[in-house]
Amino acid sequence: MARFAFFEGRIVPIEEARVSIRTHALNYGTGVFGGIRGYWNPEHEQLYVFRIEDHYRRFLNSCRMLFINLPYSLEELKQITLDLLRQEAYREDCYCRPLAYKAEEGIGVKLHGLRDAFALFAEPFGRYLQKEEGARVMISSWRRVDDNAIPARGKITGAYVNSALIKSEALLAGYDEAIVLTQDGHVSEGSAENLFMVRHGRLVTPPVTDNILEGITRRTVMELARQELGVPVEERTIDRSELYMADELFFCGTGVQIAAIIEVDGRPIGGGKMGPFVKQLRSLYFDVVRGNLPAYRERWCTPVYETAVGEEAVEHRERVVGSG
Repeated sequence: MARFAFFEGRIVPIEEARVSIRTHALNYGTGVFGGIRGYWNPEHEQLYVFRIEDHYRRFLNSCRMLFINLPYSLEELKQITLDLLRQEAYREDCYCRPLAYKAEEGIGVKLHGLRDAFALFAEPFGRYLQKEEGARVMISSWRRVDDNAIPARGKITGAYVNSALIKSEALLAGYDEAIVLTQDGHVSEGSAENLFMVRHGRLVTPPVTDNILEGITRRTVMELARQELGVPVEERTIDRSELYMADELFFCGTGVQIAAIIEVDGRPIGGGKMGPFVKQLRSLYFDVVRGNLPAYRERWCTPVYETAVGEEAVEHRERVVGSG
């Protein structure tokens, strides 16, 4: 459970981070948020925040969509996050939730000329989807919000009512998750996850123009597939019926991480269990985010704690092994 939050310009006890019932964002959904994971590596004795700068770039882009002007730069947001995590002193996996929102109090819907605010909390967090190794999903009867209605590429708080409708429909029908289609019937993504399909030796995912979130984990998966696993990646429109004939399917995202899909609308995918590509990708991904691969650790993993004896020992061992 979170003990602290960054609120109104400083780190305070979480109980003090409260907004009025009259707050614009609460009444109209006029806010944006982010989701950033921290991964504890017990061997390094270090908490690594994964791709924090990329997350805050997207966060600031989402702010622009809603005319939210924050007094913080990307570097300042990054430092606030690290300061908060140090205050929490987590030695376990955690999830950071930055929020930027219209803090004006009163009635009346618009975006410009209102007071903006930034808040942040972080709490221990494990699995978002309990059946990461084999989720059963359905095609939702709901459709993904369109870019010309509420842009899905931005993490806009009000837009996630769409995700909530999709997820509840799936859970109440006995499924673990749902896949949602665009207004014209093409595959978009999960309720709050990007989607990939393995078919004919290629990794296929819907393009950013099919009303998907421009996912950080999605980009990570594409790079790892090409550079580390030697699998070609194709961004193209996907038809619903293609899912039934896929060799493998999986969700990805900061929350869900990498989750295998073993059934869609009652139809088994591949052999009805996690396939070899997803298994290999999951192993690689968790090595990357926990800072176990030096090249990616330097690029994507930001250490929270300034001193970590375990990390120094690991780096020494890597040098010795490399010289041998």
